[in-house]
Amino acid sequence: MKTTQYFNYTRKRPDRAQIKEDWIQFVIENAEKTETQSDGRVRKWAKISEAGRYLRVILLEDGETVHNAFFDRSYKGE
Repeated sequence: MKTTQYFNYTRKRPDRAQIKEDWIQFVIENAEKTETQSDGRVRKWAKISEAGRYLRVILLEDGETVHNAFFDRSYKGE
């Protein structure tokens, strides 16, 4: 999995350290919703059953480099 330096830095935060790489890969491959931001980055959401929450993954314009991943408290699903 390709990642940005920003992602690697924020991954050390206690609230982000619990996010498993398998979950991030699941969201990338099985997104319930996908949006492209105005800057070209791609947002993807999927529910992580194990956590009972929705994970948002932000990819760079290439569609494969992970820039950010976090549990999205405001997203309630489609």
